Formats: sequence, structure tokens, C-alpha cells
Amino acid sequence: MRAEAQPYRPDLFQYFGTVYARRMFGGAGLFSGDVMVGIVIDEFIYLKTDENTRKDFIAEGAGPFVYHKRTGEGVSMSYYELPERLYDEPEEFAEWVRRAYAVAENSPTVRRKRSIVKSARKKFTRA
Repeated sequence: MRAEAQPYRPDLFQYFGTVYARRMFGGAGLFSGDVMVGIVIDEFIYLKTDENTRKDFIAEGAGPFVYHKRTGEGVSMSYYELPERLYDEPEEFAEWVRRAYAVAENSPTVRRKRSIVKSARKKFTRA
């Protein structure tokens, strides 16, 4: 049975909207609806990036989340650590989360999942 998702840091996400944390891979995925906008690992927030938004994270000195395989090899992910100053600037933080949402919403994974759901709904309504 999967654990129920819990609202995550409503104080921090107040200008964005409700984000739920779901436990996964030694941390938690941060979801807005069915879209994973970020992850939390060891109490640090990492937001989804692409080649355009990643530049802003790098300019702030933020680095990527690196997953370490059993072999010890590190694999950089498309999630970058939230710049520390944004924890105290909730309105600007919300803008960064909105951009992460847009990146995640347009990812092939989300588009594929939504396509599957849409196809299933069509089949169900025809029956």
C-alpha cells in the first residue's frame, strides 16, 4: 500500500499552491497535481530544470542532484538545488516553482502518462 501524500511546507509554497510530498528513492518527490516539480533529499529542495532554467540555478551557485549508483558512479539529474536565499523570499520562490512546473509538465514522461490516461478515458466512455 502506498503512503498517502502529504502537503509539503505550505508556508514556503503559499504563493504557488499546494504541493504534496510522496516518499521515494530515499527522499520525497514534490508534486503539484500529477506533475513532479522537485525532490527533497536530506531536507534540501531540488527543482526540475531544463537547458534554459538550469542557467539561473548555475548563476546562483546551485548544483544538480547527483544520484550515486552502487558502483559509486555519480549521475547528474535534471533537478537542481534551490538557491538558499529563496527560502526567505516566498514570492520569488513561487516563480521558480512555476518554471519548474512548466518544465516538468512538458517532459516526455508527463506527456506520455497523460496520453495513456486520455486514451483510457476514451475507451471507458465508449463502452
